[in-house]
Amino acid sequence: MASVNKVILIGHLGKDPEVRHLEGGNTVANFTMATNEYYKDKQGTRVERTEWHTIAAWRNLAELAEKYLRKGQQVYVEGRIRTRQYQDKDNQTRYVTEIVAEEISLLSSRPAAEAGQPAPAAEAPTTFRQEPELDQLPF
Repeated sequence: MASVNKVILIGHLGKDPEVRHLEGGNTVANFTMATNEYYKDKQGTRVERTEWHTIAAWRNLAELAEKYLRKGQQVYVEGRIRTRQYQDKDNQTRYVTEIVAEEISLLSSRPAAEAGQPAPAAEAPTTFRQEPELDQLPF
């Protein structure tokens, strides 16, 4: 049986994407995204819990993220979880868990900081998808 590694998040961007152009022509955009959950504690007080996610977008998706994504925007991200390790400057092994984006949809047209002005109600979300690499196609 095949396995599945799929993540779906809806949240707000914690910062503008940081974009790097790598050797070989690849582009990567990294940004953080916050998701919130709410629950009531034993005293009946509503508690908000924020989870921060690190998102990595590659190639054309990275370029679109650089062009359109801004801190505070609400976005939908679909992708997969990836954990990688590296050696820090003290030669300690560090682990990073991130979401590799395969699809990003803009759910708000402008950052929350500009929310004082009404957004057009009929504005549809814009969706960007990562195109598969030729060596990843199933045929």
